[in-house]
Amino acid sequence: MDSPRRRHDREWVKRIIQSLEAEIEDNEQIPVSIFTIPKTLISPKIEAYAPQQVALGPYHHRRSDLYEMERYKLSSARRTQKKLTTGKLRDLVARFMKYESRIRAYYNKYLDFDGETLAWMLAVDAAFLLEYLQTFNTEMAASLTRIASNMSHLIDFTRRKFLGRAILRDIIMLENQIPLFLLRELLGFHQIENPNDVLAKMVKGLYEVISPIKAVDDFASYEEEFLAKGNHLLELMYYMLVPATNQGGSITISVGVEDQVDKEEHEREGCFRKAFTSMSNALSRLCSAPTRCIRGILGLEGIKIMVKLPLVIIRKIRGVATEGVLENLITSAGEVAGGVDSSHSQTDATPLAEELTIPNVTQLSNAGIKFHPANGGLTTIEFDLSSTTFYLPTVDLDDNSEVVMRNLIAYEASVGPGMMALLRYVDLMKGIIDGDEDVKLLREAGIVLNHLKSDAEVVKLWDNMSKGVTATKVPVLDKAINGINTYYEARWSVRAKRFMKKYVFGSWALLTFLAANILLLLTALEAFCSVYDCSRWISSK
Repeated sequence: MDSPRRRHDREWVKRIIQSLEAEIEDNEQIPVSIFTIPKTLISPKIEAYAPQQVALGPYHHRRSDLYEMERYKLSSARRTQKKLTTGKLRDLVARFMKYESRIRAYYNKYLDFDGETLAWMLAVDAAFLLEYLQTFNTEMAASLTRIASNMSHLIDFTRRKFLGRAILRDIIMLENQIPLFLLRELLGFHQIENPNDVLAKMVKGLYEVISPIKAVDDFASYEEEFLAKGNHLLELMYYMLVPATNQGGSITISVGVEDQVDKEEHEREGCFRKAFTSMSNALSRLCSAPTRCIRGILGLEGIKIMVKLPLVIIRKIRGVATEGVLENLITSAGEVAGGVDSSHSQTDATPLAEELTIPNVTQLSNAGIKFHPANGGLTTIEFDLSSTTFYLPTVDLDDNSEVVMRNLIAYEASVGPGMMALLRYVDLMKGIIDGDEDVKLLREAGIVLNHLKSDAEVVKLWDNMSKGVTATKVPVLDKAINGINTYYEARWSVRAKRFMKKYVFGSWALLTFLAANILLLLTALEAFCSVYDCSRWISSK
């Protein structure tokens, strides 16, 4: 008898031969679009990428903890078979088997299933997914009532059903996708005249329920361009958020900052700005020299002895335990003096190309910038200089939003488009949201609709969203960011604050050293007066 290992090897060789002999048209390009997510990306939050209730497709098919949903999937398959007008589900499986090579091409991971097993698996999953999606198409009134009654506990329009929320999260995960053309084939077995139109309405309904950002304004024109050739549900949602153009998937973002902003600012500020700049440069040179000098002086052993000697005298005279306090003060002065140059070098260093620098919402609001919801998605992000208004898309956040956004970012990182616009947008939100007050201001402006427990949860959501993914610059989006920074940095209150921080507080080593010595002299004077009655001398005068 053949061992299981030998039978497995023969099956593997058979599949390899079939794959090599399969005839695929040369002009048929099948892009890999369903990826396994690297461990470096999923490590911060594994449950956001692995399904928790239902497995769709081959990646998680063998997970025993998901077997409970198999009975619901089989029930959907039985209902689907009863409604098929051309053949039975077995005929659909036979059709899928003809597409075996094409199906495997969508997945970047080797699928350790034979052709028949893979076809049956995807037929059952497609039946379940299609029935589930029909509940989001309100125009299919004839069958909606019966389907909804059978799957009502799996659907969550009100955001109150735990199982419904979990199913929604699972069907949008990158590793849980199945090729969309299989759903079109299944719709074809129902003899539906325009499968793409029906599928478009389902996807639109799903998108309106689960997408955190409502980005597509003209859905009719969108479905004409993308739904006919979309690879899976997550990819469709991605291109709803990041509409592609003929320029290699880039997006066009309107920015209300003219190129001549700097010129206008210079003309308006005039001579005073030039004088301030000159004064700042002069103080910079004046302050840096004493700082370096003090650092060198404090490093000399002779100076250390001279500074500590009065402490010994005071201790002998008064016996007061002031030594530790003063020594710590002077030691801290030396440490600060030693670290001044390094702190300046870190402040003045040019940030990495992929880093995003922008003030938070509270700082921008204090600088006179107003926030207003944009009428759309990423393509409508705009800073209007004339009204000092920053337009951002409305974000509807619930307990599904993080999973959706994380998987969209994982897809974007896997596909690697020319410009990772969604990741840059996430970095923008992470940059302007530092605390609860920032979230509160965005809520009051109608930009953030918070269904989470607290504003702190929103801060945490954006802070952890893009961990494990390297950010890249998106020139069209950075124009809006640069417009905000240009306006903010030109404010005199901001410039004055930075001046004080750099040239006053930046010379803290000098101030600390002087304060330590003044305190030392006063203490010495007090000790002297306690021995020699200074009040008698003063009164005699």
